[in-house]
Amino acid sequence: MVRLYTKDLNIGYEDRLIVQNLSIEIPDKKVTTIIGSNGCGKSTLLKAMTRIIPHQAGSVILDGESISKENTKILAKKMAILPQNPESASGLTVGEVVSYGRFPYQKGFGRLTKRDIEVIDWALEVTGTSFFKYHPIDALSGGQRQRVWIAMALAQETEMIFLDEPTTYLDMAHQLEILELLQKLNEEQERTIVMVLHDLNQAARFADFIIAMKFGQIVKAGTPEDVITNEVLREVFQIDAQIGKDPRTNKPMCITYNLLKGEEKNEKIPTTIPTTVASI
Repeated sequence: MVRLYTKDLNIGYEDRLIVQNLSIEIPDKKVTTIIGSNGCGKSTLLKAMTRIIPHQAGSVILDGESISKENTKILAKKMAILPQNPESASGLTVGEVVSYGRFPYQKGFGRLTKRDIEVIDWALEVTGTSFFKYHPIDALSGGQRQRVWIAMALAQETEMIFLDEPTTYLDMAHQLEILELLQKLNEEQERTIVMVLHDLNQAARFADFIIAMKFGQIVKAGTPEDVITNEVLREVFQIDAQIGKDPRTNKPMCITYNLLKGEEKNEKIPTTIPTTVASI
């Protein structure tokens, strides 16, 4: 059974449609990555699936119900979202930041219960940030802060976690650290992970399912072997890529690429975006 899917989804800002007639099923208890060039609608789709922004038409269905009609606290117990640029938490300690993940469970004056404190400590431990619990978040490095934001998402105790470019601004070591943490959460706790990534090789290495987007529609969705191909990358990114296999994971790997030139790259944004349906 698929828990989360979109049907004929239209998303936009004011009079401009970014995503039109998009239907997609998100595999449960798997890692899904969304790839595509800047402005193709990746983040817009992620935000609509988590109700950060409304959609103009169509539907986002979770557990058989439209998320637009779901109670906010109930929805927050099912899905957590880590945006691309989390709001500043200046002046707060790491423990205080992570405690915000318990908001959906708080009643009355919002005091933390014994259960809340246990979950907060667990989230800090899992993300390797327990040592920083009483440190101001401003004093942490970019990679450390990113782990704290993930700890806050974990503190929500949701089965689904959405992340918009979680490795942005991090060096190679910290990028790998974050992605391995998310992979561990998926494998050991069966969390459904959905994230936007720019790095094709990271997407191929860590994802079970990849959604490749262009001009607000899905060009291809499937396994890394289905999506990370010369043909798909040519269509999505206008590059001529040489694809090999990662010797450590046996997953497809973009070894090198050239920009397409001349008529091959002479494309325009379509005035009418055709309906795209993709599923597992």
